[in-house]
Amino acid sequence: MTQTDGHQLTELDSGVRVVTEQMPSVRSVALGFWIRVGSRNETVEQAGISHFLEHLLFKGTNRFSSTEIDQIFDGLGAEINAGTGKETTSVYSRFLDQHLDRAFDVMADMVLRPSYPDIDSERQVVIEEIAMYEDEPSDKVHDVLSRAVFGDHPLGRPIIGTADVIAGVPVPDIAAYHDGRYTAPNLVVAGAGQLSHDKLVSLVEEAFTAGPGEANVPEAAHPTVSPQVCFHEKQTEQYHLCLGAPGLPRGDERRFILRVLDTILGGSSSSRLFQEVREKRGLAYSVYSYASQYQDSGQVALYVGTRPDRVREAMDVIGEELRKLQEPESITEEELVRAKENVKGRTVLSMESTLARMNRLGSSVLMGVPLLTLDEIVAAIDSVTLEQVADLARELFDPTRMSAAGVGGDEDSFLSALEAVNPSLVAA
Repeated sequence: MTQTDGHQLTELDSGVRVVTEQMPSVRSVALGFWIRVGSRNETVEQAGISHFLEHLLFKGTNRFSSTEIDQIFDGLGAEINAGTGKETTSVYSRFLDQHLDRAFDVMADMVLRPSYPDIDSERQVVIEEIAMYEDEPSDKVHDVLSRAVFGDHPLGRPIIGTADVIAGVPVPDIAAYHDGRYTAPNLVVAGAGQLSHDKLVSLVEEAFTAGPGEANVPEAAHPTVSPQVCFHEKQTEQYHLCLGAPGLPRGDERRFILRVLDTILGGSSSSRLFQEVREKRGLAYSVYSYASQYQDSGQVALYVGTRPDRVREAMDVIGEELRKLQEPESITEEELVRAKENVKGRTVLSMESTLARMNRLGSSVLMGVPLLTLDEIVAAIDSVTLEQVADLARELFDPTRMSAAGVGGDEDSFLSALEAVNPSLVAA
């Protein structure tokens, strides 16, 4: 077992890792099962199976029916949910500390031993979710951007998958997918709140009496794609537009610099994009930047939603802001200080949540990212310099490396507007 000021970590003989963080001032526990599998691990023929499987974990086991699972957690006054990403799946709950044994028992059975009862109704639920998602262009455009940035690589495909796969994938294929990936070495159990590390370790040891299984999950190689344009034609009141490019992997030491840079560009209400696009010109209600990080790659991106007759002006302003980032001494000391304090404040405030702490523990241990204490994180943010932010801005936000994505009624209008950002995209 390893122990720091903030957490305890134990790797069991089976390969399961258990990580906890004590929060003595609370009466609740946030508990999560983290599995190293997501849409990145799927073939085209399996697109969406990771997300569908996450749904099916709630449909029942040999010990608990779907209704009983709902009733048990309702009876505990607990919350239970799950999420699927490009590289991870998690099942998590928050409950009073006195209910740890019961909550763990049911969650472990759900994650390890789903029974796949009549699942046709859940197929329809997920297909409806896909349809709902298609009707939300402000969400859809981010997957269109992933396709532009990562191309045919699995990172370029939507996590939610396709209706054809969900409608047709047979139960034996789903079970085989689960059994090959939901194995002990691919799993982390994380807990934060009022709980004993040793108690959780003993519960996990009892649950994992079977063999350890395989440690490696099939994973596509690092993506390398040239900048490109992807457009999804749909009649909408607004055009939903994204620009993006490859970013930083999860463990890159510059990730704290990127958090500060993202805050300066579009991650706060005082950011350049928010001020220039929304506050000064009224070109959009929603405009922001963000960063996604994966095991060996990442993505930086920005989004704006605006009416058709304002697309060109919005792209003009955004293109100008990206070019400014390429200029020496573009970022001011005042911006840097404000962004660093913003990042530190949001980080510290989020850590007051047991769920946020559990998420950090589970995802970090699962993906091999160093688990820093809160003081170490704050120190890393404090150490960010103007030169570091400027260098990273020139590397990641160079307009010539930007791909573009759009959802709207007319691709030609979109392409014309892109000339203000990356003319080579239009020429291509």
